[in-house]
Amino acid sequence: MFFEILLGVAAWKLLTRKKRPSIGDLFRHKPKDLSAALGEAGEAKAQAKLRDGLTALCGADYSLFNGPIIIEHAPGTDFPTAQIDHLAITPFGIFVFETKNWSGYISPASAPGFLTRTDRDGKAQDRRSPLEQNRTKVAFFRSRFPSLWPVAGAGLLVSEDAHLSPALHSDLLSRGDLSHWLRARRDSYGGMPPVDVGKATAAIALLVDASHAAMEAHRVRVSR
Repeated sequence: MFFEILLGVAAWKLLTRKKRPSIGDLFRHKPKDLSAALGEAGEAKAQAKLRDGLTALCGADYSLFNGPIIIEHAPGTDFPTAQIDHLAITPFGIFVFETKNWSGYISPASAPGFLTRTDRDGKAQDRRSPLEQNRTKVAFFRSRFPSLWPVAGAGLLVSEDAHLSPALHSDLLSRGDLSHWLRARRDSYGGMPPVDVGKATAAIALLVDASHAAMEAHRVRVSR
Protein backbone atom coordinates (compact mmCIF):
# COMPACT_ATOMS: atom_id res chain seq x y z
CA MET A 1 0.00 0.00 0.00
CA PHE A 2 2.83 2.38 0.93
CA PHE A 3 4.52 1.63 -2.39
CA GLU A 4 1.30 2.47 -4.31
CA ILE A 5 1.06 5.80 -2.48
CA LEU A 6 4.64 6.63 -3.45
CA LEU A 7 3.87 5.80 -7.08
CA GLY A 8 0.79 8.03 -7.00
CA VAL A 9 2.71 10.98 -5.54
CA ALA A 10 5.44 10.56 -8.14
CA ALA A 11 2.91 10.48 -10.96
CA TRP A 12 1.17 13.60 -9.63
CA LYS A 13 4.46 15.49 -9.49
CA LEU A 14 5.28 14.40 -13.02
CA LEU A 15 1.96 15.62 -14.37
CA THR A 16 1.89 18.92 -12.51
CA ARG A 17 5.48 20.08 -12.73
CA LYS A 18 6.14 23.07 -14.94
CA LYS A 19 7.53 22.25 -18.32
CA ARG A 20 10.73 24.06 -19.24
CA PRO A 21 10.10 25.93 -22.50
CA SER A 22 11.83 24.52 -25.54
CA ILE A 23 13.47 26.57 -28.28
CA GLY A 24 10.37 25.96 -30.40
CA ASP A 25 8.12 27.29 -27.62
CA LEU A 26 10.13 30.50 -27.45
CA PHE A 27 9.47 31.26 -31.10
CA ARG A 28 5.94 29.90 -31.32
CA HIS A 29 3.19 32.52 -31.72
CA LYS A 30 1.00 33.07 -28.70
CA PRO A 31 -2.62 31.96 -29.20
CA LYS A 32 -4.99 34.74 -30.18
CA ASP A 33 -7.37 36.02 -27.57
CA LEU A 34 -10.97 34.86 -27.68
CA SER A 35 -12.44 38.11 -28.99
CA ALA A 36 -10.00 38.18 -31.92
CA ALA A 37 -10.75 34.53 -32.73
CA LEU A 38 -14.50 35.16 -32.64
CA GLY A 39 -14.08 38.22 -34.82
CA GLU A 40 -12.14 36.30 -37.45
CA ALA A 41 -14.71 33.49 -37.40
CA GLY A 42 -17.48 36.02 -37.94
CA GLU A 43 -15.64 37.65 -40.83
CA ALA A 44 -15.16 34.26 -42.50
CA LYS A 45 -18.91 33.58 -42.23
CA ALA A 46 -19.71 36.99 -43.67
CA GLN A 47 -17.27 36.56 -46.56
CA ALA A 48 -18.85 33.23 -47.52
CA LYS A 49 -22.38 34.65 -47.31
CA LEU A 50 -21.43 37.69 -49.37
CA ARG A 51 -19.82 35.57 -52.06
CA ASP A 52 -22.91 33.36 -52.31
CA GLY A 53 -25.28 36.33 -52.49
CA LEU A 54 -23.22 38.28 -55.00
CA THR A 55 -22.72 35.26 -57.25
CA ALA A 56 -26.47 34.64 -57.28
CA LEU A 57 -27.17 38.27 -58.27
CA CYS A 58 -24.19 39.15 -60.46
CA GLY A 59 -22.74 35.91 -61.76
CA ALA A 60 -19.04 36.62 -62.17
CA ASP A 61 -19.48 40.38 -62.62
CA TYR A 62 -18.42 41.53 -59.17
CA SER A 63 -15.33 41.85 -56.99
CA LEU A 64 -15.09 41.00 -53.31
CA PHE A 65 -11.94 42.03 -51.47
CA ASN A 66 -10.87 39.37 -49.03
CA GLY A 67 -10.55 41.52 -45.93
CA PRO A 68 -9.51 42.85 -43.64
CA ILE A 69 -7.97 45.64 -45.68
CA ILE A 70 -6.55 48.98 -44.59
CA ILE A 71 -7.19 52.47 -45.95
CA GLU A 72 -5.38 55.67 -45.04
CA HIS A 73 -8.34 57.99 -44.66
CA ALA A 74 -6.85 60.62 -42.35
CA PRO A 75 -3.14 61.13 -43.15
CA GLY A 76 -1.20 63.26 -40.70
CA THR A 77 -3.50 62.49 -37.74
CA ASP A 78 -2.92 60.25 -34.72
CA PHE A 79 -5.12 57.57 -36.29
CA PRO A 80 -4.61 57.85 -40.06
CA THR A 81 -5.81 54.37 -40.98
CA ALA A 82 -9.03 52.39 -40.77
CA GLN A 83 -9.83 48.72 -41.20
CA ILE A 84 -12.48 47.48 -43.61
CA ASP A 85 -13.88 44.00 -43.05
CA HIS A 86 -15.46 43.47 -46.47
CA LEU A 87 -15.59 45.54 -49.65
CA ALA A 88 -17.80 44.54 -52.57
CA ILE A 89 -17.90 46.09 -56.05
CA THR A 90 -21.01 45.35 -58.10
CA PRO A 91 -22.69 46.76 -61.22
CA PHE A 92 -25.15 48.52 -58.88
CA GLY A 93 -22.77 50.01 -56.33
CA ILE A 94 -19.77 49.73 -54.03
CA PHE A 95 -20.52 48.41 -50.55
CA VAL A 96 -18.49 48.61 -47.34
CA PHE A 97 -19.43 46.05 -44.67
CA GLU A 98 -18.55 46.18 -40.98
CA THR A 99 -18.91 42.71 -39.44
CA LYS A 100 -19.78 41.94 -35.83
CA ASN A 101 -20.05 38.50 -34.22
CA TRP A 102 -22.25 39.76 -31.37
CA SER A 103 -24.83 37.56 -29.69
CA GLY A 104 -27.92 38.59 -27.75
CA TYR A 105 -30.65 41.12 -28.45
CA ILE A 106 -29.38 44.12 -30.42
CA SER A 107 -31.39 47.32 -30.12
CA PRO A 108 -30.92 51.10 -30.48
CA ALA A 109 -29.08 52.79 -27.62
CA SER A 110 -29.93 56.12 -26.05
CA ALA A 111 -26.54 57.53 -27.09
CA PRO A 112 -26.22 58.46 -30.78
CA GLY A 113 -23.93 56.16 -32.74
CA PHE A 114 -24.30 53.25 -30.31
CA LEU A 115 -26.30 50.04 -30.03
CA THR A 116 -27.31 48.12 -26.92
CA ARG A 117 -26.50 44.41 -26.70
CA THR A 118 -28.51 42.54 -24.07
CA ASP A 119 -27.45 39.00 -23.20
CA ARG A 120 -29.63 36.14 -21.98
CA ASP A 121 -29.05 37.11 -18.36
CA GLY A 122 -30.43 40.59 -18.99
CA LYS A 123 -27.05 42.30 -18.78
CA ALA A 124 -26.94 45.24 -21.20
CA GLN A 125 -23.91 46.87 -22.72
CA ASP A 126 -23.66 49.76 -25.16
CA ARG A 127 -21.36 49.27 -28.12
CA ARG A 128 -20.42 51.50 -31.01
CA SER A 129 -22.67 50.90 -33.98
CA PRO A 130 -21.14 49.29 -37.08
CA LEU A 131 -22.79 52.05 -39.12
CA GLU A 132 -20.96 54.67 -37.08
CA GLN A 133 -17.70 52.79 -37.57
CA ASN A 134 -18.37 52.72 -41.31
CA ARG A 135 -19.22 56.40 -41.65
CA THR A 136 -15.71 57.75 -42.37
CA LYS A 137 -14.86 54.79 -44.60
CA VAL A 138 -17.91 55.33 -46.80
CA ALA A 139 -17.13 59.07 -46.94
CA PHE A 140 -13.54 58.27 -47.95
CA PHE A 141 -14.60 56.32 -51.04
CA ARG A 142 -17.39 58.74 -51.95
CA SER A 143 -14.88 61.58 -52.02
CA ARG A 144 -12.69 59.74 -54.51
CA PHE A 145 -15.19 58.23 -56.92
CA PRO A 146 -17.68 59.75 -59.38
CA SER A 147 -21.24 60.08 -58.16
CA LEU A 148 -22.26 57.53 -60.79
CA TRP A 149 -20.48 54.97 -58.61
CA PRO A 150 -22.70 54.96 -55.51
CA VAL A 151 -21.03 53.93 -52.25
CA ALA A 152 -23.01 52.60 -49.28
CA GLY A 153 -22.24 50.87 -46.01
CA ALA A 154 -23.92 48.24 -43.88
CA GLY A 155 -23.38 46.53 -40.54
CA LEU A 156 -23.50 42.75 -40.72
CA LEU A 157 -24.26 40.84 -37.49
CA VAL A 158 -23.33 37.28 -38.30
CA SER A 159 -23.90 35.32 -35.09
CA GLU A 160 -26.82 32.89 -35.15
CA ASP A 161 -27.53 34.02 -31.59
CA ALA A 162 -27.97 37.67 -32.62
CA HIS A 163 -31.55 38.92 -32.59
CA LEU A 164 -32.14 42.32 -34.15
CA SER A 165 -34.74 44.79 -32.91
CA PRO A 166 -37.21 45.93 -35.60
CA ALA A 167 -36.37 49.49 -34.52
CA LEU A 168 -32.83 49.22 -35.92
CA HIS A 169 -31.82 50.96 -39.14
CA SER A 170 -32.38 48.85 -42.25
CA ASP A 171 -28.64 48.93 -42.98
CA LEU A 172 -28.03 46.78 -39.88
CA LEU A 173 -28.39 43.21 -41.07
CA SER A 174 -28.33 39.64 -39.94
CA ARG A 175 -26.82 37.04 -42.27
CA GLY A 176 -30.33 36.06 -43.29
CA ASP A 177 -31.11 39.67 -44.29
CA LEU A 178 -28.10 40.06 -46.57
CA SER A 179 -29.52 38.60 -49.80
CA HIS A 180 -32.66 40.72 -49.53
CA TRP A 181 -30.60 43.84 -48.79
CA LEU A 182 -28.46 43.27 -51.89
CA ARG A 183 -31.52 42.71 -54.08
CA ALA A 184 -33.10 45.92 -52.76
CA ARG A 185 -29.90 47.82 -53.62
CA ARG A 186 -29.91 46.35 -57.11
CA ASP A 187 -33.57 47.22 -57.66
CA SER A 188 -33.21 50.79 -56.40
CA TYR A 189 -30.33 51.29 -58.84
CA GLY A 190 -32.44 50.18 -61.80
CA GLY A 191 -32.17 52.32 -64.94
CA MET A 192 -28.76 53.80 -64.11
CA PRO A 193 -25.62 52.97 -66.14
CA PRO A 194 -23.95 49.96 -64.48
CA VAL A 195 -20.75 50.46 -62.54
CA ASP A 196 -17.75 49.24 -64.52
CA VAL A 197 -16.63 46.58 -62.04
CA GLY A 198 -13.16 46.19 -63.57
CA LYS A 199 -12.37 49.91 -63.51
CA ALA A 200 -13.80 50.37 -60.01
CA THR A 201 -11.80 47.41 -58.71
CA ALA A 202 -8.58 48.77 -60.22
CA ALA A 203 -9.24 52.21 -58.70
CA ILE A 204 -9.94 50.76 -55.25
CA ALA A 205 -6.83 48.58 -55.40
CA LEU A 206 -4.77 51.79 -55.49
CA LEU A 207 -6.41 53.02 -52.27
CA VAL A 208 -6.27 49.93 -50.06
CA ASP A 209 -3.52 47.87 -48.48
CA ALA A 210 -4.14 44.19 -47.73
CA SER A 211 -0.62 43.41 -46.50
CA HIS A 212 0.07 41.84 -43.13
CA ALA A 213 2.43 44.71 -42.28
CA ALA A 214 -0.31 47.30 -42.82
CA MET A 215 -2.73 45.33 -40.68
CA GLU A 216 -0.26 44.97 -37.83
CA ALA A 217 0.69 48.66 -37.94
CA HIS A 218 -2.99 49.59 -37.75
CA ARG A 219 -3.60 47.26 -34.80
CA VAL A 220 -0.66 48.78 -32.92
CA ARG A 221 -2.05 52.29 -33.40
CA VAL A 222 -5.56 51.50 -32.23
CA SER A 223 -4.33 49.51 -29.21
CA ARG A 224 -2.36 52.41 -27.74
